[in-house]
Amino acid sequence: MKLKIVFHALFLLVFISCGSHKKVSRKSKNPGVVLNESKPKKLPSVNQKEFTRDLLKKNPKLNKQTLAYIRKYAPMAVNEMYKNKIPASITLAQGILESGRGRSELALKSNNHFGIKCHAKWKGERVYHDDDEKGECFRKYQYVETSYHDHSAFLTKRKRYSFLFNYRLEDYKRWAKGLKKAGYATDKKYPNKLISIIENYKLYKFDKVKRKNFKFKKNPKKKVKPKYTIGSYYEVKKGDTLYSIAKKFQTSVATLKELNGLNTDIISEGQHLLTK
Repeated sequence: MKLKIVFHALFLLVFISCGSHKKVSRKSKNPGVVLNESKPKKLPSVNQKEFTRDLLKKNPKLNKQTLAYIRKYAPMAVNEMYKNKIPASITLAQGILESGRGRSELALKSNNHFGIKCHAKWKGERVYHDDDEKGECFRKYQYVETSYHDHSAFLTKRKRYSFLFNYRLEDYKRWAKGLKKAGYATDKKYPNKLISIIENYKLYKFDKVKRKNFKFKKNPKKKVKPKYTIGSYYEVKKGDTLYSIAKKFQTSVATLKELNGLNTDIISEGQHLLTK
């Protein structure tokens, strides 16, 4: 009898244990939502191709992947410098270091070049990687350009980085040390790593790109002559007046003004006037 009671108790214990395990559900990781990111504009050149070519000639041992990164993303770093007052050398060096020259898993799959984590207010897409802790949440972008914009926003909108903007753009050493001081990275060697990249690849030269040399080219608008199907038009030449045109087409100034809805006798070169 006692043996039956013991078996019954064990059965109940196993049953309750199994039942409790079924009720435990692992929370699924939030994938976030796809944000409406602006399509990137083609940026002006900062002579990055010539720059990297000259670097390689002087030092053939330089890392080819790093040079390729500079060629591709230097204009983005300069663009952010003029928009947000962050040295281009710092942005580029951080991008190179944080993204493994653009070849890390996070960079390749998520376009996140600065290892920016989700944080509480991030609503966009997310990916999860082991970093300081297991399964940490990182931001995912559609475009690398958005990652660069977000990096600038990260520094400009947080008070702990505000003191950095008292430094000159050319003072990349203070910026590098300041980032560590503000808590951007836990690695004690982080400033030295940035400085080493900047100096080995002479990235400080991008801090000196003048704004006037970094302008978007405007496509000149072609003058399209209007096509008319009714009446006869005359294109005003230099020196023409309403009187001379009226005389040329054997009409009057009053008629020309009425036909073209003019309130004054003023006309301009290139203007098209209906003559009849």
